[in-house]
Amino acid sequence: MEYSYLGKSGLKVSRLCLGTMNFGPETEEKDAFKIMDAALDAGINFFDTANVYGHDRKGWTEEIIGRWFQQGGGRREKVVLATKVYGDMKNENDGPNAGSGLSAYKIRRHLDASLKRLQTDHVELYQMHHIDRNVSWDELWGAFESVVDRGQVGYIGSSNFAGWHIAVAQAEAKARRFLGLVSEQHLYNLNERSAELEVLPAAQGLGLGVIPWSPLAGGLLGRNALAGTGSRSARAKEKVEQNRTKLEQFAVLCRELCEKEDVIALAWVLSHPAVTAPIIGPRTLEQLEDALRVPEVKLSEDVLAKLNEIFPGPGKPAPEAYAW
Repeated sequence: MEYSYLGKSGLKVSRLCLGTMNFGPETEEKDAFKIMDAALDAGINFFDTANVYGHDRKGWTEEIIGRWFQQGGGRREKVVLATKVYGDMKNENDGPNAGSGLSAYKIRRHLDASLKRLQTDHVELYQMHHIDRNVSWDELWGAFESVVDRGQVGYIGSSNFAGWHIAVAQAEAKARRFLGLVSEQHLYNLNERSAELEVLPAAQGLGLGVIPWSPLAGGLLGRNALAGTGSRSARAKEKVEQNRTKLEQFAVLCRELCEKEDVIALAWVLSHPAVTAPIIGPRTLEQLEDALRVPEVKLSEDVLAKLNEIFPGPGKPAPEAYAW
């Protein structure tokens, strides 16, 4: 396994991040335990979750991870653990403060609840799951400084931020002499490249590591997309039909490379210099084992050019992409 610093921090994380969103609703606890053990054995030390994971039973995924930690064997000590705050946690009894959003009140309460479910006294990375336009950066950075000072959180990250949100956040943090954000978790894959306009350049310029979510576009870029066996909904099937020409060309290229579509799609995301680690969300051990090869797959300039032809991006960063 290869490792990289997470943004401008001194924290080293694996070039693949284990996403846990499927644990509970789609992957039984015993199988989730096996996946986490196998990931750790393979050198993946970066695990990502969120307080809302668990579908209708929010917090379920964090509880599973907590019970896995309690098996001991150095599991907690070996893991760089990331979770998130923002979503509506209906079981937290927030009263009139219920609903999605960020506030000093919610950050304190929801962090304490996450730590209890995770059965740990700290997380290495605490991420804002979305921007909250109603809360000032004075309130946010004040709340995050407090949990960092208490040792409950090591670093702060963002998710689903625009490029200008990142810029403002970092400027406000600098004014307070606070480290600020070390990472941005963002939607990025071959079929969705809008992050190249502003988010990836902002992250690179301001020293944030980028953690792409949905690097396989919800299975669209997986090996079974064209066959239909990977489609679990009418919406997924519709997306395949909308992108069939591109997917067929992609499949031909992958056969020429003697690689599966998901391996090439992940390797492409990992090849971007702004990217620290894409999030892989295996539901089975087999899917995890296939993903473990990705850091070893190096794409040539010719292959990158062909992928760019099949899945064209914006071409230029902002503002050149839409200005003279």
